[in-house]
Amino acid sequence: MSGPESGRGKRRARWSHFSAQNVPLLLAFFILVGILIFYVVLFYASLGRFPGNFELTSTTNSAIPLVFATMGQTIVFLCRGIDLSVGGMMDISNSLAAVKMQGGGIGSMVGWSTIILLIGAVGGLFNGLLVAVGRLQPIVVTLATLSIFQGIAIKILPQPGGKIPPSYTAFLTNTGYPSALIVVALLVLFWFVFRRTSFGVAIYAIGNDEEAARANGVRTTRTRVGAYVMGGVFAAAAGLFLAATTTGGDATAGDSFTLTSIAAAFLGGTTIFGGRGSALGSIAGAFVLSILISVLFFAEIDPLYQSFYQGLFLILAVVIGTLVGRFVGRKG
Repeated sequence: MSGPESGRGKRRARWSHFSAQNVPLLLAFFILVGILIFYVVLFYASLGRFPGNFELTSTTNSAIPLVFATMGQTIVFLCRGIDLSVGGMMDISNSLAAVKMQGGGIGSMVGWSTIILLIGAVGGLFNGLLVAVGRLQPIVVTLATLSIFQGIAIKILPQPGGKIPPSYTAFLTNTGYPSALIVVALLVLFWFVFRRTSFGVAIYAIGNDEEAARANGVRTTRTRVGAYVMGGVFAAAAGLFLAATTTGGDATAGDSFTLTSIAAAFLGGTTIFGGRGSALGSIAGAFVLSILISVLFFAEIDPLYQSFYQGLFLILAVVIGTLVGRFVGRKG
């Protein structure tokens, strides 16, 4: 075989290996591109123009809370866990921000943002200790703490209200341009760094084989607790972005994010059985679910049936992803 042909063969082999190893991630981005195209087509058919800066900004701003919630869910998934308390922690975060930040200056906003993130860490620590040290089932523990967090949020803000300072909204979710894309870029950068840290490697090791990870010196209990702590911090951050987007507080505003964060993680190729997945795919999954709402709107789907079509879309996406993964696996 000649030199150029040999080089092309090696490149094809490398690409084949990469695609086989990253089918869920590639499929998540393929679905994202597909739904973006579908959205643009429907938008143009409805309004006679292409989406502009306003549409891009509103879409990215509305997706950011789900992106953060899904990031936290993904980290927990990777070590064979699940966090059903995400929505409850977002409720606490949202309520506290709306009650404590209204009328405050920069010091108050920074201070309360820090406190809220610390509360998220404490909530995650509570979950992690019960799961990793208490050896209780994650689904039972986090379902219980979901109710606890929701009750705390209602105590903080019994009725929707409060106010987020305009400067806080402008900083986190600028309405003039899609600054949220910068946040996404920072999250991607964070993931590339985190994935290569000893903690990130340990999380994947536990998800793949906990006994083997323990035999190789991985502190499995501490790592699993740390994963839940990170999940709590990301959930609290999601609540802050939700508060900034809505400019007000609601003790139930985060409830729907529990299931959608799980769905986005699955759609992005992260498995609940641990060890496989990437936050990059989860971010793509979060954007897919966010854009899907706009697609259903421009498709003139009755809002009463939107949940039905969202569920149907998710099932089809997961089934297609499974079939493609099996096909590529057999071909490899």
